[in-house]
Amino acid sequence: MFVGSTGDRHTFLILNRHINGAHRLLTEAGFTARAHHGRTVYLLPPGTADDAIERAGAAARQLLAHTTDCVDLANTTRYSAAGPLPEPDVRLQFTDGAVTATAGGIRAGVVLALHGFTPAAAGTRCTLEPGLDERDAVNTVVGAEAHLRSEDFDVSIDLGIATPEAIPPAPGRTATAAPNTPAPQRSRLRTR
Repeated sequence: MFVGSTGDRHTFLILNRHINGAHRLLTEAGFTARAHHGRTVYLLPPGTADDAIERAGAAARQLLAHTTDCVDLANTTRYSAAGPLPEPDVRLQFTDGAVTATAGGIRAGVVLALHGFTPAAAGTRCTLEPGLDERDAVNTVVGAEAHLRSEDFDVSIDLGIATPEAIPPAPGRTATAAPNTPAPQRSRLRTR
């Protein structure tokens, strides 16, 4: 399960494998389902009421009973839609396959260095080593973010996705996913 947010503040959730009942659970909680690049994307628009956001969060947490493979890189799940976002101590940004970080101080820079970020030319900007595949880059960002938050840093993550239409396709997928289609039944092999 991947949770992210777009630049225009939509929260989106993508399931990378079928989970029975997930479509109903998420749509009843306020997400809208949309087929996009061969998979179903569940969206919460910006300005969604706080009670709907709480229901959506509860639904997503219920899915954790079916998978522990969850990544939440959405800024919209961390702060109330009603209030202004605090100025982050660290900004992490995905751009064209690269990940950069801007740290507001030496201590945050040290944490980033522990996770493989190297300082760029003069300043507070760091980059993640080039050549990492998407999975390794996301895992590194997840670890760095968790570490930074444990050190009481506010972290902002920009996935480089401006609008829901810009959510990239899943690698290797081409068919449109059907939200309520049950997983295919596998035939049992007979042994003699």
